[in-house]
Amino acid sequence: MLLENLAIATGMVVGTVSLHFFGLACLIAILRAEFATRWREGTAFERGATILFTVFGLVLLHSAEIWIYAALFISLDQFHDLETALYFSTTSFTTLGYGDIVVDHSRRLVAAIESANGFLLIGWSTAFLVSVTAKMGLLEAQLERGGKPANNWPANQP
Repeated sequence: MLLENLAIATGMVVGTVSLHFFGLACLIAILRAEFATRWREGTAFERGATILFTVFGLVLLHSAEIWIYAALFISLDQFHDLETALYFSTTSFTTLGYGDIVVDHSRRLVAAIESANGFLLIGWSTAFLVSVTAKMGLLEAQLERGGKPANNWPANQP
């Protein structure tokens, strides 16, 4: 059972990390294509919408990852209804872990690895959001100086 649980958990980590990577890549592409001009030339509301879009994109990514884990626990016959599986998966993924709902002893390693995986993915998203907002702050500073790049902002970037 140990090797089976490790194989399942490893597959889930590979799947969710890959989903997260490609989700962040899509967010970057959308931000570059759709929001770069709005950030440079738009109103404060449009700039705020860029940040909101980024945050909602991250929420969507984490929600998808939580749903995938919930589906796994249902398929492993750990829970018989979606609400319980989603609740357990959300509390595990976010490392909150109330402990009021638990999986069988035979699948607790999968649940523990979900927590470690969620912790890392949430940290990755936090770093991404900080990076996006910092880049926007640098761009705003550049615009305030009349378009002249700051010393730490390469001249060939928008």
